[in-house]
Amino acid sequence: MRAVVQRVSQASVCVAGQICGAIGRGLLVLLGVGKNDSRQDALLLADKIINLRIFDDEHGLMNLSLLETQGEMLVVSQFTLFGDCRKGRRPSYSTAAPPGEAEELYELFIREIRQRQIPVATGKFQAMMDVALTNHGPVTLLLDTKK
Repeated sequence: MRAVVQRVSQASVCVAGQICGAIGRGLLVLLGVGKNDSRQDALLLADKIINLRIFDDEHGLMNLSLLETQGEMLVVSQFTLFGDCRKGRRPSYSTAAPPGEAEELYELFIREIRQRQIPVATGKFQAMMDVALTNHGPVTLLLDTKK
């Protein structure tokens, strides 16, 4: 699984002009599922993200996690994270998981976050979405369970 994790002051996602998910201070996670990903990848990535020490402590050092700051998370599915642009000009998505498999692992990831008592908002799987955010820092990280 791949994730682009952004520390945000606020973020929201709209489908057809309607807000379907919004958060205040926390993390925006753009989540991609690959065809070789498993339940273990979803659980590993969820644990990794909520424990990343990327929030400032009282000394201004990034020593606190989402769990410790009681922040929120907005999770947005994004298969394009598996776009391969090495050949030609049109990305190939051959390594992205088929929609049914991807949605299952996407939902598992979200359930795992919620089980840790973190407020989670989401986009709509397979929908055309507009994402708005204020990246705080800015802090943006790329995570891949296969690397």
